[in-house]
Amino acid sequence: MARVTVEDCIDKIPNRYDLVLIAAQRAKDIESGSRICVDRDNDKNSVVALREISENRVSIEDLQRSLVMGLQKYVEIEEPEDEEVEIVSAEKELADLDETFSSDMISDEDLNSAMQIHGGDDDDMMDLSDDAADFDMDDEADFGDDGFDDADDLD
Repeated sequence: MARVTVEDCIDKIPNRYDLVLIAAQRAKDIESGSRICVDRDNDKNSVVALREISENRVSIEDLQRSLVMGLQKYVEIEEPEDEEVEIVSAEKELADLDETFSSDMISDEDLNSAMQIHGGDDDDMMDLSDDAADFDMDDEADFGDDGFDDADDLD
């Protein structure tokens, strides 16, 4: 049998680029151990693949599908759309809460000025000097220290 050419397969697959890709995929399949559908006649795998395509012995759709699957690096996994929408809405809600709390925060200056005592009359303020005069350091009942009246006792 005469060798098959690309022109013999153009009526099956009109695009030459597609034909070459599909024939190469079929040749790879034959190389990996797939059963051939025509007599080999001492031909190489690429010629056998072209002969199979020209004689309609192989499914072109199956070859195209296996070609695409072989070239894919990432397999697309469909995730439920509802979960994705819930996640996006939850993230937006958290971002809104962060903005709310960050705007409610008081600066250090405002906090310090708010904590200072602002009084009107001097009479309202506590005078600690009178209380300090009434305090007796020698009073043993205040501290519960029976033996330590003076600093000299520590020697």
